[in-house]
Amino acid sequence: MEVKTVGIKEIAEALEVPQPFLGKIMQDLVRRDILSSVKGPNGGFYITEQTLAIPVIKVVEAVDGLGAFQKCVLGLHQCSGVQPCPLHAQVKPYRDVLFQSLSDQKIGDLKEELASGKVFVRT
Repeated sequence: MEVKTVGIKEIAEALEVPQPFLGKIMQDLVRRDILSSVKGPNGGFYITEQTLAIPVIKVVEAVDGLGAFQKCVLGLHQCSGVQPCPLHAQVKPYRDVLFQSLSDQKIGDLKEELASGKVFVRT
């Protein structure tokens, strides 16, 4: 079965991001088995059926880490349910819902939404 790959230059242009910046992210996603790649003149990146089943939160974790879901919104070290900051009670429910939503949504779901034309990755 022939795999359709997309080159880093094409992806960077479509997303309007610097190629070196994107290249580092893409290689990290390959190392974490979120993306696959082929080297060479016809090489590039591609996704597999297994990739489509990966939760979106795994991509967030690979690119930015999960700190936004764990750290205090005010940057306090002691913030917790026991010692909450002034915004803890307001932020935590939204953070928890977003984390759960990204955990439930699969990469394949995003692919389907993009293919339907309902959502876009570029204006």
